[in-house]
Amino acid sequence: MNEELERDNPKGPEEPQTVENSTYAYAYQPVRPAQPAEPKRRKGTWVRVLALLLCCVLLGGAAGIGGTLLMHRRLTSAEDVSEAETGLTESSPAEQGQEEKEKALPEEEDTLLTGSRPSAAIRHTAVETGELMTAAEVYAANVRSTVGISAEGVSANYWGYATPFAAAGSGFIISDSGYVITNYHVIKSSRNVSVSTYDGQTYEATIVGGDESNDVAVLKIEAEGLTPVILGDSDNMNVGDTVLAIGNPLGELTFSLSQGVISAMNREVTFSGNQRMRLIQTDAAINSGNSGGALFNLYGEVIGITNAKYSASSSSSSASIDNIGFAIPINNVLKIIESIIEKGVVTRPYIGVTVQTVSDEASIYAAAGARVVSITEDSPAEEAGLQENDIITAVDGEEISTSTELVTIVTAKDPGDELILSVYRERRTLEIRVVVGEQVTSAEVVSENTQDQSYPNGYGYGYGNGGGSGFPYGFFGGGVG
Repeated sequence: MNEELERDNPKGPEEPQTVENSTYAYAYQPVRPAQPAEPKRRKGTWVRVLALLLCCVLLGGAAGIGGTLLMHRRLTSAEDVSEAETGLTESSPAEQGQEEKEKALPEEEDTLLTGSRPSAAIRHTAVETGELMTAAEVYAANVRSTVGISAEGVSANYWGYATPFAAAGSGFIISDSGYVITNYHVIKSSRNVSVSTYDGQTYEATIVGGDESNDVAVLKIEAEGLTPVILGDSDNMNVGDTVLAIGNPLGELTFSLSQGVISAMNREVTFSGNQRMRLIQTDAAINSGNSGGALFNLYGEVIGITNAKYSASSSSSSASIDNIGFAIPINNVLKIIESIIEKGVVTRPYIGVTVQTVSDEASIYAAAGARVVSITEDSPAEEAGLQENDIITAVDGEEISTSTELVTIVTAKDPGDELILSVYRERRTLEIRVVVGEQVTSAEVVSENTQDQSYPNGYGYGYGNGGGSGFPYGFFGGGVG
């Protein structure tokens, strides 16, 4: 029995207890009551809690960052919309300075380039000039708009040797941007040209261009605070009207005023090369150095460009005839001046004929007018059917008796205008319609190695020589196309 109990307790026998009241004495092994089992601890519980907390933190942080980015994006979009609606954007100080500089620059309607020179647009502004002024008032109002011109160059003398020359003339300012008008013959063959203003300043001038056949040239100076002249209407002048010339006679007597009246309008004057011009004749003193200067009316308007005087000898410096001077009507050259400034070329209306006045003797047997000497190939005249030896006797019903009258009428037209010509051909009178074309020629002022030494037909330019130093005078020639 004991052996069995021992087998049942593999841990070994415990100390026996004695039971005295029992009949049998034996060793008793008490049976221990069953102990409740301790619950097993889950080793991963705290790890999972910590992981859960960490996930919550991460998710909260991600949500915060996402919300911040979303809010920033919405604010940025709102700013973009606001900028788009207001048209205002923030720029750097350099960009703002550039924008302000660009805003300060005037708009160029036609930055016309000759070489690297920007083209310029000409804007006409009407100025009220309805009040007559005295000569003193005209002078005071315009003397700062007149200038002296000095030109230097090299020409061949009588024996063919290169000789430096200096010349002086006059001019006037036509725009506050620095454009100056003078005569072509004043700066012809010159290498250096300078402009002197009434305040004593002297500026180097750039020759923008010129038209020899009309004896007009355009210069450009870089100066500020310039006062331009007011351009008038030469067609609105009459014989007997008072005129004033401001210029530099003899190249020394700067900014001198001379006064006279208009002695004749549209006076036909013949220069070298059989060149004819219709000019304003005046008895105001026009001398060497006055060339290129302004001829004013008593409203203070420029109505002509002084350019010549009548001379009894072949040299204008020894002229003995007084009070016969001439000026180019401003209306005759204004379009040419604008073309040189805006386009850098000379554009003029033309029909493409060379004409000659029919002499009084020949007109007895034919007709008075302008005889066609030659016709330019592919010109409006050729397309219209004009022929050589045709005599043009009238234009648009207005009779003409000279070739200069025809040229004057044509040059006053615009390209595209139509002319009705009355033509005498082989004892018949025809009507021929001609559409005026546009002729484009170079505005470059040509430098030559020689200069003429005489004034044919008794007409000399009022072209100064820097105070009588004996240097040669400039001249002008060409044809009437």
